Amino acid sequence: MLLTCAIAIIAMYVSLTNGTFDISAMDVIRTLFRVDSIREHDLVIFEFRLPRILIGAIVGFGLGIAGAALQGITRNALADPGILGIHAAAGTSVVLFMFLFNGAIKGAGWLSIIAMPMFGWIGGIVAVVLLYVLARHNGEFDPKRLILVGIALASGFGSLTLYVSLKMDPTDFEMATVWLSGSIYSANWKYVVSALPWIVILTPIIYRKSVILDLFQLNELSVKGIGVQTGRERQILLFCCVGLVSACVSVSGSIGFVGLIAPHIAKRLIGIRYRYIVPACGMIGMVMVVVGDFIGKTVFAPAELPVGIVISIIGVPYFVYLLYRASRKGH
Repeated sequence: MLLTCAIAIIAMYVSLTNGTFDISAMDVIRTLFRVDSIREHDLVIFEFRLPRILIGAIVGFGLGIAGAALQGITRNALADPGILGIHAAAGTSVVLFMFLFNGAIKGAGWLSIIAMPMFGWIGGIVAVVLLYVLARHNGEFDPKRLILVGIALASGFGSLTLYVSLKMDPTDFEMATVWLSGSIYSANWKYVVSALPWIVILTPIIYRKSVILDLFQLNELSVKGIGVQTGRERQILLFCCVGLVSACVSVSGSIGFVGLIAPHIAKRLIGIRYRYIVPACGMIGMVMVVVGDFIGKTVFAPAELPVGIVISIIGVPYFVYLLYRASRKGH
């Protein structure tokens, strides 16, 4: 945890001080603490870089924890919000919100800020209900069927999202396309306010269920024999995961593979107890998104590569490697 915290702080510092307009560490400190601050530094730090860094940290933290919980619930090391179709469903709902309300509900005040995550949450709930209905075999979850159903749902919701986005006017379509690729370049303080409450409320609930997630790694009959209400506990954890993923998707678009890779790295570092895996996954996810965003905005400058694409470049080979390992174990 100390190592991941240190890496996260270093990544945030580098992202805050480096870019098209470099700022020294002393200038950052003066600006943050309002000591002889300069107008240009205020603009760069408070309007552009700091909201972007905070959104990257929030999104990475939320997706990492959601990925850990989903892998624990399903007892499947390949489970991930993107692979299970939750990303795509939340994305479809958010694009519908953009299409119907142009990204905001006029006259709704502060309710307009949380409306987009709520739309995403509704889409995620639809995906979970469909997973519940289609991925059960003899009344129980079938891990293999869950992955297949998730891939089908992701494809279906992705097609629906494309259809809705094609109905938009050219400006909104361009915005939706960039957003769907997983980008946080347009982050602002409203996005931070809309996503942060979901993380603050839902993360402690998942952490308190760490013991339940440990027990879920046992056989289903053994878990029920201990006295765990598996259906109820799964529903609580799934709703929490959907809330986290939907909040993240609503402010950053679909950033895949964070929820898949972070739990595997955490388990290799600290073992299999979810009391430690949950916070570690959050920190690892945070590092992945903050570093990925910094790479996307600096390595390809003056062009900018969305963080979702940067992480996918890393995630796709890793996913293939995990599939290879799973097939080898099956043999």
